Amino acid sequence: MNQSESPFEWPSHTEIGVGHIPVLYQEVIESLQPDAGLVYVDLTAGRGGHALGIARRLGPTGTVVLFDLDAANLAYAAERILREAGITPITVHGSFASVARELDARSLRADLVLADLGFASTQVDDPARGLSFMRAGPLDMRLDPSRGMTAADLVNGTNERELADIISRYGEEPLARKIAAKIVADRLSAPILTTVQLADLVRDAYGSRARTSRLHPATKTFMALRIAVNDELGALSALLDSIQSAARRIHDGRPSWLQPGARIAIIGFHSLEDRLVKQCFAGLRKNGLCDENTNGLVVSSEAESADNPRARSAKLRAVTVGRATCP
Repeated sequence: MNQSESPFEWPSHTEIGVGHIPVLYQEVIESLQPDAGLVYVDLTAGRGGHALGIARRLGPTGTVVLFDLDAANLAYAAERILREAGITPITVHGSFASVARELDARSLRADLVLADLGFASTQVDDPARGLSFMRAGPLDMRLDPSRGMTAADLVNGTNERELADIISRYGEEPLARKIAAKIVADRLSAPILTTVQLADLVRDAYGSRARTSRLHPATKTFMALRIAVNDELGALSALLDSIQSAARRIHDGRPSWLQPGARIAIIGFHSLEDRLVKQCFAGLRKNGLCDENTNGLVVSSEAESADNPRARSAKLRAVTVGRATCP
C-alpha cells in the first residue's frame, strides 16, 4: 500500500519527533489494528513514534507499557505519550527479554505487542554512544550506557579467535580473521578506544579491497560488535521463546502474558534477526498456534525508503496468537 492509499494518518515530522522517523509506521498500524481500551506493549519504545500513533487509537481507557534499554529515550517517549495522547505509560527500563515477568508482576496481559529491533537515530547521531564509524567518539556501543561491557572492553580484552568468531557470526564479515588479527596486533601498541581508531584499523585490514567495497569496510564489524555488546540475538531469542511459551499456554487454556488473539509485530533490520523471527512464526503456524497478519514479509515502499533511508533494510512480520484452528 502506498502512503497516499493508506486509511491511516501518516505521521508528520512534528508528530514523530525531530531526528527519528518510525519505520513501516502505517504497516505496523494495519497489522496491529489498535482499538479503544486495549493493552499495548512496545518492547523498544525509542522516541515513541510507533507508540504514540497506537496510543491515540487506544484512547483514555487503553494501557501502554514501554520497554527500552535507553533510560533517556524511555523518559522522552513516556512524556510524549502522556502529553500528546493523554495516557500515562507504564515504563520498564530494561531488556524486553523480561516481558513475561514484568507483565505478570503487574497483572497485565498484552493485546498488542511491537518490537522494532533497530535503534533510534538520536542514538546513532550521538558521538558519545560510539555506534557509528562516521562520527568520532568513544568505542562504547551500549544501548544502555549505564551498565555492561563496552565495545572497547570487548575489542581490547577478547582473544583473536573469539574476536574473529564474533565478527564472522554477527557481522557475516568474510575478512573476520584478518580484521581480528589486525585488532590484536594494533592493541599491543595502544588500546583501541575510539570509533575512528577501529574504523581506520578495519580499512587497513581490507587493504586494496576497501576501494571497491560496496559498503564502508567497517560496517559489518561495527554491527557485529554492537550485537555482541548488547546481546541482541540472545535477547531476541528469549523474547521469541516467551512468545512460543505463551502461545502454547493459550492453546492449552492457561493464562499467559498474552491475551488470546494478541497481535504481535516484529521489525528486524538484518538477516540474523529476521531469520529467527521467521523461524519462530513459521513454527507457531505449523503447530496451529497463530495466524499470519501479513502476507509474508513486509518491506518499505519506494516512497518511504526515499524519505527515510533507514527503512530500506526494515523487515516486518506479524501474527495473531491463539486464534488459529488447532490440529
